[in-house]
Amino acid sequence: MLLRALAGCATAAAAIVAGSCLAGPAAAQISDDVVKIGVLTDESGLYADIGGAGSFVAAKMAAEDFGGKVRGKPIEIVHADHQNKPDVGSSIMNRWFDNEQVDAVTDLPVSSIGLAAQEIGRQKKRTMLIAGAATSDITGKACSPYTIHWADDTYALASSTARAVVQNGGDTWFFITVDYAFGQAMERDASTFVTASGGKVLGSVRHPLNTADFSSYLLQAQASKAKIIGLANVGGDTENAIKQASEFGILTGGQSLAGFLVFLTEVHSLGLQRAQKLFISDGFYWDQNDQARTWSKRFFQQVGRMPTKQQAAVYASITHYLKAIDATGTDEAGAVNAQMRKMPVDYFGHAGSIRPDGRVLYDLTLYQVKSPDESKYDWDYLKPIRTTPKDQAFRPESEGGCNLNRS
Repeated sequence: MLLRALAGCATAAAAIVAGSCLAGPAAAQISDDVVKIGVLTDESGLYADIGGAGSFVAAKMAAEDFGGKVRGKPIEIVHADHQNKPDVGSSIMNRWFDNEQVDAVTDLPVSSIGLAAQEIGRQKKRTMLIAGAATSDITGKACSPYTIHWADDTYALASSTARAVVQNGGDTWFFITVDYAFGQAMERDASTFVTASGGKVLGSVRHPLNTADFSSYLLQAQASKAKIIGLANVGGDTENAIKQASEFGILTGGQSLAGFLVFLTEVHSLGLQRAQKLFISDGFYWDQNDQARTWSKRFFQQVGRMPTKQQAAVYASITHYLKAIDATGTDEAGAVNAQMRKMPVDYFGHAGSIRPDGRVLYDLTLYQVKSPDESKYDWDYLKPIRTTPKDQAFRPESEGGCNLNRS
């Protein structure tokens, strides 16, 4: 092979010429002479503030901060609205990969869309940088060698929140749970960690999706005398439960709320008067350190609000992806994903790593929402309580059921 490679080179100094000839193909391994990254997100629905236009801005910031080029080739960012529909998201993905030469896709909120996108990426050997979808199946039975999961997943949110709250004294729980697969799984996992940490679950109640009136559920939780009311729901259901808990005087009565999938924009929408004392776990908070603050203030100048953890993960995932392309000299998904798994992760000043199953590991911090009196400046919403180390927060790889060799 080496002799054939050298045969086409006009030689005077064989070693020098051989080196230049072999270097040529490596420099030309950026497909279509552009690195094209798609931001597939919710631009018009329930999760638009969590990702949406802010995720597109975060992606553009990552490309710009990398210099706009990698290996001398331009970085292009495109975006689309999946409308929270798996069929719409799948159609966009197929068009991007088959006709528009997109090399990688990021953001991907909503677990059903994330899983569908991951399977398309696996079949077509394209890189998935999942910053939104939270199901732990992404690095479990549905895992792919072309996917990196940046979002803190359902297992980690249940484990870190339940353990840290119990360790902080919240040792009796009552769950208000949305009655579908996500809520049931979250309650089951959180209950396991509450019990394993020495706490006790006193009861639970389930509600339909998109419930407007939580009064009966909150009265049951209040009557249980549990120290912690765990909200195993998401989005509008979580916000409604928190609003009505405040109106019922649950917080002034000595009980606290714990949310498992709560975003900074939701705290902002609720206001500190209603959201105060709520426990949440996050791998990113805009005010966590100087590095996060500096980037978040730049983001704020463009978007008008501080970034969510999902938008921060979009930036971090693209930055890591571009570093891997620079290191390997190619955007071929197999090589780039292998390189991403080798490299250390810098998650806004927090060190992390990526396992073979694609799970990004980083510490998760339990925060509590501040009272209005505790907040000293705009978007000063959260105070850290305790940190769960990454090797304890995320599900062990051996328990996930990942098979990277499946056809």
